[in-house]
Amino acid sequence: MAETEAAPSKSFAEKQAERMARLKNLHTQRNEARVSNHKEVIAEDERKHLPANWESRQKQAEWLMDDLNARTAAQEKGLDYNRVKLLNVSAAEADRIDKLKAKKKNADPGFSDYEAQTARQYNRLVKNLPPRDLVKYEEQKEKYGEAFYGGPNVILQGMHKDTPAAIDNMVKDLEGQIAKRKKFSRRRTHNDDADIDYINEKNARFNKKLERFYGEHTVEIKQNLERGTAI
Repeated sequence: MAETEAAPSKSFAEKQAERMARLKNLHTQRNEARVSNHKEVIAEDERKHLPANWESRQKQAEWLMDDLNARTAAQEKGLDYNRVKLLNVSAAEADRIDKLKAKKKNADPGFSDYEAQTARQYNRLVKNLPPRDLVKYEEQKEKYGEAFYGGPNVILQGMHKDTPAAIDNMVKDLEGQIAKRKKFSRRRTHNDDADIDYINEKNARFNKKLERFYGEHTVEIKQNLERGTAI
């Protein structure tokens, strides 16, 4: 049976060199972690300054760019993009899209309150805006720095100048809204036998709105006022 040779013991200098190498490696890892944490803190601070719906808007912009690229590629190949797109749509997704289209055919539920009417008007105007220019967005973000997000202590007056084309688009849209409102304005027929409880047409319209929303709750009060027996 052969005797195993004993491993030679390391000298103090070799042990010291190994310890220094391990220490240097730990210092390197600590510095890398410090730099990574600093970058993450900066990124998190930037995310806090972004709008609440930034991620959804970013995903929508990416989807629009992908859809535009796919449409362009299909046109270059002489293909119908709508048919090509349907080849990659499942039956469940197609059913969901059909239901959304059917719902949008009568998307106007009528007047409910002024808040809902304002929200619908805002959403309609936003949908008519042109696609967002992400390149210009990034340029403005780099140009204005922290002022780009418009904090409470930032003065935005004079920092941005609207282009003549943007001003013309705004004027054109406002003129379109005015023309559309004029198209729907019509004079109501006047009932000579109706009670006169108004001083002008604006007051008459306001009273009709009050009657529509609160009439059933104020019948007794109105009767008491007419009889003169109200407390």
